[in-house]
Amino acid sequence: MHDFRYVRGRLQCEGVSIESLVKKHGSPLYVYSSNTLSNNFNKLKDALSSLDHLICFAMKSNSNLGVMRTLSDLGSGFDTVSGGEIKRVIAAGGNPRKCVFAGVGKTEEEIAFALSKGIYSFNVESEPELLRINRIAGKLKQKAPVAIRVNPNVDAKTHKKITTGTYENKFGIAFEKIPGVYARAAKLKHIRLRGLQMHIGSQLTQVKPFADAVKKVAPLAARLKAKYNIEFLSIGGGIGIVYENALASGNPDWWNRKEARNILTPEKYAATLLPNLEPLELKLLIEPGRFISGNAGILVSRVEYVKQTGKKYFAIVDAAMNDLIRPAFYESYHEIVPVKQSKKRVIATDIVGGICETGDTFCKDRPIPRVSEGDLIAMLSAGAYGFVMAGTYNTRPMPAEILVKGRKSTVVRKRQKIKDIWVGESTAPWQK
Repeated sequence: MHDFRYVRGRLQCEGVSIESLVKKHGSPLYVYSSNTLSNNFNKLKDALSSLDHLICFAMKSNSNLGVMRTLSDLGSGFDTVSGGEIKRVIAAGGNPRKCVFAGVGKTEEEIAFALSKGIYSFNVESEPELLRINRIAGKLKQKAPVAIRVNPNVDAKTHKKITTGTYENKFGIAFEKIPGVYARAAKLKHIRLRGLQMHIGSQLTQVKPFADAVKKVAPLAARLKAKYNIEFLSIGGGIGIVYENALASGNPDWWNRKEARNILTPEKYAATLLPNLEPLELKLLIEPGRFISGNAGILVSRVEYVKQTGKKYFAIVDAAMNDLIRPAFYESYHEIVPVKQSKKRVIATDIVGGICETGDTFCKDRPIPRVSEGDLIAMLSAGAYGFVMAGTYNTRPMPAEILVKGRKSTVVRKRQKIKDIWVGESTAPWQK
């Protein structure tokens, strides 16, 4: 569920009108709900309460400092994938000792920095990385805590660009090679074998791939615990969210309807996985991102032009693929609704941005109420992999981000000024 709903025909985030936010801060505009972030985190925490566990929010989904502070205050750790993300954790008031450091390309500088900040564990993706961590930890006279990432070769049946758990992917070490890797790692003087990690993909809407992976990996984790005294098992993230029917899913009653019965919830997730995890008596780490932040954010945009070409009806808006790249990158679906409820005739509409790319399209032939120049629309479920993947293509400034709590709202990122886009650039000295 989430906290975006119509109140007297106007879209609101918690107790704040979206129209009022655009009037004050302009568009395009990202808006996040503190209550939705908190509720999603706490639902997952409650579902896993029978186990000692740590939720490490995958901040690659949303790294805004206000979003991160909201979660840190709830006790969240963070799943980081760069030295820059670790520095963001610190800037947001988070604790690096509750963070894991993942990613296949960790640099020497990043490893040294993570060690200096007391990272909870490195999620190691290859043996060369393991040897590098050991060497750097030796120079720093430390023991580096690590968990080897096992690739269980389980097909998550998700989009090809976000699956991570098969041997076709670049992530982790093959399941059958893990015992040998741990045996060699145990001989490294500056390595502490702290856990075992896996992650099979993102936006999983069924529990079966999770169950298949856990059933395969749990016996391996038990053997590693007996031999090397590891203390945790991380099962990664990947819990999917509602993209279609996103607005309806904010209504508690909707979850009792037929279309909601097969959607993965924290309760279904825990009920299926915990029977295989509890006997291990290991600390459980999970690394959700989208599940916590996805439905907690929207992108608001204004219609600039309406254009009809033959049978095609276009609404050209002031947001573009540089603001929200998922539809262009993944052919992904975002429900799009008018900020002001409309009784106008529904028409098949292409909603597009102004960037000089055919792929700059948010939807094609989507049946929505006819829009007019100046109307505001909201792209739902944009709190994950939205602003964090934005850029300045076509020298378009980055939008502002707003965090709402109850009837209060605040700017948690200022709108970028155009001249700031080229700060740090210069002409060459010979270009007089």
